[in-house]
Amino acid sequence: MKTGLDRLLAEPALRAPLAGRRVALVAHPASLTDTLVHALDALAACADVNLTAAFGPQHGLKGDKQDNMVESPDYRDPALGIPVFSLYGEVRRPTPAMIDTADVFLFDLQDLGCRIYTFVTTLLYLLEACNGTGKAVWVLDRPNPAGRPVEGTRLVPGWESFVGAGPMPMRHGMTLGEMGRWFIAHYHLDVDYRVVTMDGWQPEAAPGFGWPQDRIWINPSPNAASLAMARAYAGTVMLEGTTLSEGRGTTRPLEVLFGAPDLDALAVRAEMERLAPHWLAGTAIRECWFEPTFHKHVGRLCHGLMLHPEGAFYDHLAFRPWRLQALAFKAIRNLHPDYPLWRDFPYEYVLDKLAIDVINGGPALRAWVDDHAAQAGDLEALAAPDEAGWIEERRSFLLY
Repeated sequence: MKTGLDRLLAEPALRAPLAGRRVALVAHPASLTDTLVHALDALAACADVNLTAAFGPQHGLKGDKQDNMVESPDYRDPALGIPVFSLYGEVRRPTPAMIDTADVFLFDLQDLGCRIYTFVTTLLYLLEACNGTGKAVWVLDRPNPAGRPVEGTRLVPGWESFVGAGPMPMRHGMTLGEMGRWFIAHYHLDVDYRVVTMDGWQPEAAPGFGWPQDRIWINPSPNAASLAMARAYAGTVMLEGTTLSEGRGTTRPLEVLFGAPDLDALAVRAEMERLAPHWLAGTAIRECWFEPTFHKHVGRLCHGLMLHPEGAFYDHLAFRPWRLQALAFKAIRNLHPDYPLWRDFPYEYVLDKLAIDVINGGPALRAWVDDHAAQAGDLEALAAPDEAGWIEERRSFLLY
């Protein structure tokens, strides 16, 4: 398989429209060639590419910030002498002055296929900044490691945020190149847009199901440490809106279904199996103990459950991480009705809504968890129509 970046570098005809134009790159640590050269360095070595600026999303161009909501500054690249603008610093949206530095913006970010992962919002903000300006945006497409499955309720209008770019479900099953096509149609944007497509990507093929087995994993953000994390993320990211640990401060962040010092993880699992055993399918789940070195419950021994959506334990179609994580919350609420589950803090700079609701693009999941009478079928009834509608809506935007 070849990514959009690898094709652009290997095929001079693809680069020909860049002749005589100023080029900016949006990239991060996983923006690498198949020989592990960073896109910035690889493009700078092309005599027919005039790089005039670069942009880094959340966590930085080459990866400088560990935790969430830690901003990065602008700077000048010491080797190339070009400005490097932060899209997670003083601004989230490119300013007119930033847009004036280039004629073509090459967007090369490895995504996780989840609405809340902020790189998809950064793409939307770039498209909106270029709307009506005559500037071009090229997405150098990369695999969606979570593959094509769709899961979760769609974001409710009015709940848009930096972790909610539009009315898509939590797990959208598209590449960023495809998502850009949907953004332009959905928001009626006037942008010179193109996708440098991948060659040979097979999102339905085993055993990778979206991630080619011969391609090594490079963290696109500091806590996206494995393919298993990418598969689980559409569920485990919801832990960020709770008092439960998602494994930050350990070597396997966001692969933990939950962890806390004051919970009996095996009792929670038993309650999950009583409520909806079919939602535990597709992955191995094991008891674990861990002590975070930073973040929630730092220095305290946590009892939890660990996911292993990989190897012989993984069933791509059966694994539904959003439902699985919701089920863990429901089991905890049933066993401990007064447990302080929801963490109240300004999540991604949204000050007037609970973090769990910002993450889910609306309050429906939290309301289901907190409703003692609600059953698994009630959440299924909320999500299934949204999922079916999205599968149909996205159909005309798929490229592979």
